Amino acid sequence: MSVPALELSGLKKSFGKAEIIRGIDLDIGKAERHAIIGPNGAGKSTLFNLITARFAPTAGTVKLHGENLAGLEPFQINRKGLSRSFQITNIFPKMSVFENVRCALLWAQGYKYSFWNLVSRQRALTEGADAILEEINLSARRDIPAGMLSYAEQRALEIGITIAGGANVIMLDEPTAGMSNTETDYIMDLIMRVTEGKTLIMVEHDMGVVFGLADRISVLVYGEIIATDTPERVRADPKVQEAYLGAALEAEH
Repeated sequence: MSVPALELSGLKKSFGKAEIIRGIDLDIGKAERHAIIGPNGAGKSTLFNLITARFAPTAGTVKLHGENLAGLEPFQINRKGLSRSFQITNIFPKMSVFENVRCALLWAQGYKYSFWNLVSRQRALTEGADAILEEINLSARRDIPAGMLSYAEQRALEIGITIAGGANVIMLDEPTAGMSNTETDYIMDLIMRVTEGKTLIMVEHDMGVVFGLADRISVLVYGEIIATDTPERVRADPKVQEAYLGAALEAEH
């Protein structure tokens, strides 16, 4: 039996007396595209923060490719092959598009702090950044300040930064939030391409995106997963329809 890319066992998180995550068991396979959905306040962002060590769990374990991540810092987890984006676009707006991607590549390619080692002279670094810009369709915007990109382009750049380190597990937090239909289609196509062969875990409210991308869906309600299955079975699950999905789909029409 193959080892899951990500394995959550008995995961809990409380803040004082408030129990936010109430005991989650979930295996996500290698190269699987997995969506986590649920109403506002269900604990989705808290769950992402537990997986990436921004929060320490109250109980339970998180394993990446079979390795327990307990005690590791977020940057250490990133270097083990897990990278995430955030709900709020997280880029350096005054730096060029190219410089944003190059910064993300520095540690991945073994560069460390040095006063005499100018990054502009590192051919492999430049070629790597340009290759990512090509992959995310931003080569034509290479030299402009990242803050001048459209909203969808900024999200694309953030996805480029997320994959720059060569992570094989990619976590995206509401990648299409606030987008028009055209922008959403652009980002969906981008996500499909750049996560090919990688494990994708995403939180997303747009059901069209969820059903268009996910191999499996987990439904999180009040800190508990009430269903994990294929999109078709989740859509038809009476518990899911009652707790969340019916209202979410109705809100889109």
